[in-house]
Amino acid sequence: MYFCKEIAMAILVPKREKSKLVAFNYFEIVDCKQLKNSFCFFIMKEKCRKGQRRIIVQKSDEKYQAYVQILKEELVPAMGCTEPIALAYAAAKAREVLGCIPDKVSIGASGSIIKNVKSVIVPNTNHLKGIPAAAAAGIIAGKPERELEVIAEVSEEQTRQMVEFLDTVPVSVDHIDNEITFDIIVIVFKGKSYAKVRIANYHTNIVLIEKDGEKLVSVPVEGESEEGLTDRSLLDMESIWDFANTVDIADIKEVIDRQIEYNTAIAEEGLRGDYGANIGSVLLDTYGTDVRTRAKAMAAAGSDARMNGCELPVIINAGSGNQGMTCSLPVLEYAKEKECGQEKAYRALVLSNLVAIHQKTGIGRLSAYCGAVSAGAAAGAGIAYLCGGGYEEAVHTVVNALAIVSGMVCDGAKASCAAKIAASVDAGILGYNMYMRGQQFYAGDGIVTDGVEATITNVGRLGKEGMRETNEEIIKMMIGE
Repeated sequence: MYFCKEIAMAILVPKREKSKLVAFNYFEIVDCKQLKNSFCFFIMKEKCRKGQRRIIVQKSDEKYQAYVQILKEELVPAMGCTEPIALAYAAAKAREVLGCIPDKVSIGASGSIIKNVKSVIVPNTNHLKGIPAAAAAGIIAGKPERELEVIAEVSEEQTRQMVEFLDTVPVSVDHIDNEITFDIIVIVFKGKSYAKVRIANYHTNIVLIEKDGEKLVSVPVEGESEEGLTDRSLLDMESIWDFANTVDIADIKEVIDRQIEYNTAIAEEGLRGDYGANIGSVLLDTYGTDVRTRAKAMAAAGSDARMNGCELPVIINAGSGNQGMTCSLPVLEYAKEKECGQEKAYRALVLSNLVAIHQKTGIGRLSAYCGAVSAGAAAGAGIAYLCGGGYEEAVHTVVNALAIVSGMVCDGAKASCAAKIAASVDAGILGYNMYMRGQQFYAGDGIVTDGVEATITNVGRLGKEGMRETNEEIIKMMIGE
């Protein structure tokens, strides 16, 4: 059906499928002949630079539709750090099922949930921290239909009621181990009546709702599979690159526009206000306002605000607001600096977002491996694209960045996440600049191996399996065991 030569390409397409053809970045249509047998004959002239892949992607392709859906599933709004918000969501749902404010609360949480909730400020609570605070926020003010924006709207009176609730209602917290990394169980009681809600494997995945012995929702939890989501195994670097370069912008515009709006707003607030260690402001004050520093500072400032109680939402990536900001804000700074235009900025963001999700698929949503590393490498790929790089530049940027900062640990959500984000973005930019100067890390250099996919697989193995015991030790340190 298709054939491709060095300079031009002809495509025979049924007329009824003409609208499905996507050929935005690599080729332009120079002639189109309507044939008698209901086919169109397209003559395409190559636009892409030497060294770039020459691929036409059709909207009807399985991967095309999957990639659009993955972006819609992952790039969603969240108010505050996603783990305490998931806990607030479970608590709000439990209170809704119970039908009243409880007089006792019991919470079970996996170690990684405890780690990521312990030290971060829960938004709209007047700077309360910790698991009981997240649960109280959901119980008093939560709107479960809003999911990860469950406590986006809280009145001053409700904030006062949260403090009173924590002072008068017993809230117990237990470290549970059901052999899954992401596990939250909230049980709320009123007299002899109770309601129970369990979230497993990802932030909005309610697998159990039970009231007074009756199971209203019961979904089997089979290991750490993410049932109900589009198959992430369809992701690979070559296909991501092809999709980013050929996707119909109309198919991703709404979700990318929202990411730009939300994440830019919280980063700007982080630079204006006084949040945490103010890493974004420190970077600008210390190193100036060149694009490389701005790229790091904007991502760090967003995290400064988000980790320290800012009441603005973010668009997350792979379940994390910090990762969502890290793989978008640096790319936006380079797009502005290069004056690339809106379409190229959209394509760079599609690339960086999907590369981040691809890396995190092997690692898992929660790990002792810092997710900013994956997002920073992904931002590097988006920056490489904006700077005129092709597929080879993008994948070598990712490999170089992973070689530099893989192994950075996640010790929970807190102020220092902003500094880790800055270091990860710096690694992504350095990884690109290395390759542009003929330098790279080779197979056998530590965890780097032949090909970008094999290296990403190694990183997934490191984060999911290799750092499992590290995660447990970090949790013990944080809870004082």
